[in-house]
Amino acid sequence: MHVKKGDKVLIRSGDDKGKKGKVLKVFPEKNKAKVEGVNFVKRHTRPNRTNPQGGIVEKEAPVAAAKLSVICPGCGESKGFRNERDSEGRPRRICKSCGESL
Repeated sequence: MHVKKGDKVLIRSGDDKGKKGKVLKVFPEKNKAKVEGVNFVKRHTRPNRTNPQGGIVEKEAPVAAAKLSVICPGCGESKGFRNERDSEGRPRRICKSCGESL
């Protein structure tokens, strides 16, 4: 996946188009990611030990990874990244606009 936990991303389509947030969790088997402050759903919960009142709880739902674009921390743009290997052979992502490594 092109998105990793901790990346700052831009939502490119859907109801939350144009919003920015940090990736909280990645689900590679579903090709989705949970983004902070984006795609809230309401869940009806029964009373339990942690929530004795019960009621309606809002929480973030996963977003399709195809709708996400990684924002470069250096230039602040989401132009895209290319993958290269460094001198030790480890993969790294490089911004296409400014050339800075993530």
